[in-house]
Amino acid sequence: MKKILVAYYSLTGKTKAMAEYIAEGVRIGGHDAEVRKISEIGAGKDLDGYDGYLFGCPTYHRDMTDNMKTFLFLAKTADLKGKAGGAFGSHTHSGDAPGLIFDTMEHVFKMDMGSLGPFLLKEQIVDTDEGLRACQQYGRAFAQQLQVE
Repeated sequence: MKKILVAYYSLTGKTKAMAEYIAEGVRIGGHDAEVRKISEIGAGKDLDGYDGYLFGCPTYHRDMTDNMKTFLFLAKTADLKGKAGGAFGSHTHSGDAPGLIFDTMEHVFKMDMGSLGPFLLKEQIVDTDEGLRACQQYGRAFAQQLQVE
């Protein structure tokens, strides 16, 4: 069993719900998932001990939030090269943040981002059965990619 960190920032609670649903999917897929707010992670060493990482935040003005940018600078100090990664987030209009996080993880951190791509959901869908299933499926698919390694 592998250990996955699902780290997030949530402004309205929608991205928090996504993080929790994604973690359920990881667990359904046979791995352990720990859900943490990015504000609880104070140093790069706090990211040690995980086999995979899923980072998420909402899109705010076609960008990731400032605290997610700060968190990614902190994460750059950790040794994440070659580790499995994924990105997610909620949005009302553009949904750009997950792609920006994903690109940072892939090109700056040199993580193994697999074939899932970034995952985003409109805020009004997150709390529906469809949203729950979509989040769980993303987590389960991430867990399945870890099985192949």
